Amino acid sequence: MSKLLVKPTAPDAQGRVLNITPETAGWTYVGFDLHKLEKDQVASGETGEREICLVFVSGKGQVVIEDQDFGLVGERMSPFEGKPWSVYIPAGSSWSVRGQTSVELAVCSAPGNPGKDKLPARIIGPEQAGMEKRGVGTNVRHVANILPETDPAESLLVVEVITPGGHWSSYPPHKHDRDALPDESLLEETYYHRINPSQGFAFQRVYTDDRSLDETLAVEDGNVVLVPEGYHPCGAPHGYDLYYLNVMAGPKRIWKFHNDPAHEWMLK
Repeated sequence: MSKLLVKPTAPDAQGRVLNITPETAGWTYVGFDLHKLEKDQVASGETGEREICLVFVSGKGQVVIEDQDFGLVGERMSPFEGKPWSVYIPAGSSWSVRGQTSVELAVCSAPGNPGKDKLPARIIGPEQAGMEKRGVGTNVRHVANILPETDPAESLLVVEVITPGGHWSSYPPHKHDRDALPDESLLEETYYHRINPSQGFAFQRVYTDDRSLDETLAVEDGNVVLVPEGYHPCGAPHGYDLYYLNVMAGPKRIWKFHNDPAHEWMLK
């Protein structure tokens, strides 16, 4: 199996089925965990020197950060229904989530800055996740900006996308693997994929200009694709809608991408 494709495992005591760290991914910045909690099951952790964004992919849970009870967070029971609820947690914090229902909880992480004043922990409600439609025709997809560069954080960028069946996304192919601002930023990225109905599949290609990296991956429900470099378009077959949650981070917190010149013509 490709090193870029990560599949879920049996849940641990905290319902964790995915555990991607910079060390396991072979890069520097991005981490991603996924917990599947039953009602009253608890996931908890210490952020250490990293900041995190909890994304309630589905379900509702009670959130406590340090000694502060943030109350019940979450609303939708499927990532294909409605906008997300999320929680930003700075470095140097403890946190816990207790499921009020079954919960699919993504833990997105990147380096924080514990040496300076903490950003406050905060809930990012559906009304704050700016929605936009991108593309035309069979390139239309629907984007929720959970933690864009215009909102406070140290290095995390978090976004989720719904791509209707028969459509393409992250397309025309683009990349962000050079620290060459203002033209392009260097950002590692994870794609957490969900598919509706769940027995479906999607495709994601990851490739560089010189094709030293060129992989086409068959993605199933619950898989993660690692994008250390290169272009990374996705295709959703007819009949199967594709959800993905993106986590990005790099040396500078800005998203500037470069389109594959071979395919940029379609934007003109």
